[in-house]
Amino acid sequence: MAMGTRKQREKQEDLWIAHAELASAPGHPFYQRLNELLEAERFDEFVETRCAKFYAEKNGRPSLTPGIYFRALLIGYFEGIGAERGIAWRLADSLALRRFMGIALDEYTPDHSTISRTRRLIDLDTHREVFGWVLGVLADRGLLKGQRIAIDATTLEANAAMRSIVRRDTAESYEEFLRGLAKASGIATPTLEDLARLDRKRKKRTSNKEWKSPADGDARIAKMKDGRTHLAHKAEHAVDLDTGAVLAVTLQGADRGDTVTLDETLCEAGMAVAQQVGREAELRPNEAPKVNVAGIEETVTDKGYHSGAVVKRMKAYGVRRHSGEETKGAAELGGQSGGATSGVCEPAAGAGRVRQEFTAAARRVGRAQLRALLRDGRDAALPSARTGKHLEAATDPRGCVQSKPDPAPTAGRGHAAGVEEPLRQTCFNPLLTLHVADESEAVLQKPNLRVRCQVLREIA
Repeated sequence: MAMGTRKQREKQEDLWIAHAELASAPGHPFYQRLNELLEAERFDEFVETRCAKFYAEKNGRPSLTPGIYFRALLIGYFEGIGAERGIAWRLADSLALRRFMGIALDEYTPDHSTISRTRRLIDLDTHREVFGWVLGVLADRGLLKGQRIAIDATTLEANAAMRSIVRRDTAESYEEFLRGLAKASGIATPTLEDLARLDRKRKKRTSNKEWKSPADGDARIAKMKDGRTHLAHKAEHAVDLDTGAVLAVTLQGADRGDTVTLDETLCEAGMAVAQQVGREAELRPNEAPKVNVAGIEETVTDKGYHSGAVVKRMKAYGVRRHSGEETKGAAELGGQSGGATSGVCEPAAGAGRVRQEFTAAARRVGRAQLRALLRDGRDAALPSARTGKHLEAATDPRGCVQSKPDPAPTAGRGHAAGVEEPLRQTCFNPLLTLHVADESEAVLQKPNLRVRCQVLREIA
């Protein structure tokens, strides 16, 4: 077999080519099945009916069809593409996605500007109707329960630069504002170094009450997860824990806390579930309901959503709330009841407590003492409880050792109330007993033990 070269492949393109000779590729199995489902449910007819009011009946050139537009949004979600330019490039690049969109090989795929203009043309309520239609398809197939949901949020970087922010009151740019401050402080012609030095001395330099983005008025100055300060938005999702279906998505200001935005997302999810319950009652009144008739009964959130006001509001709504710490506590206890349902996370017995206290002790000693601690046995160096006293042990139904509960009233997050002994004394008293009390000749002949005893005496 001879090797082909690029120069050998150079040739003039044919002016005409038969359709049967065009390169083709098999469709993606996922998108093929999705297209079959959308066609069976008459998705294109639904969206065309809802979007007809945004278009003229006869005048103008044919626009991007609503079916292609919403399929483009689905591709952005499934492919993890957040920009319309990326969606447009992906459509033009893939033969499988062309087949999913229903775009022939002799047709151009939609440009990013066409997708953006269509998005601005169709209002938010129509997008919500299409989202509700998707939830209805999931509910018909038993993929939406609506009883237990999880709510979480993430910050999304806005398409706006921090250098472009302006004052809300005077519309001054950041540099113009600093030059005004420099002149007020006595610097007639401030340099960039003077402005930077003056800016470092200011406290809370970028407040959302004073600054805004002229390009994106909804963006807020916030700290991202990687530590950078940027203009951002906050997207909050409500997900069905039984099936993984997304029930609601709300867009919040990035400067708003989780405890403030929780109610809006919960209400959106509750309305979505109620809508599906009413739809089932109308379409299938004699069949057993697939969506929970009582609506949302439980919510799962992380510790960022915890506050006393949130607990009171959830109780008023009749919704039980579980936090991530409570779920973790239940897992450490091996599924014992009480932690997750009551909102109180009991301390785990056994290895978890030993590991936590050993880590706390290790922060207060050097690396050499830590190695000695590990070599000579850590069990002698660790307290068995927060009070430093080991009570009579009992075994639970799983055979694990449990400390006898303190009769003192509980406080805080379920930990027993009591007077804590100083950590230094509690952690190193057993070491002093172990090493200092042993004054035998064999021990004193070991230099490392003599040094360690002296160090421990000084620490204690």
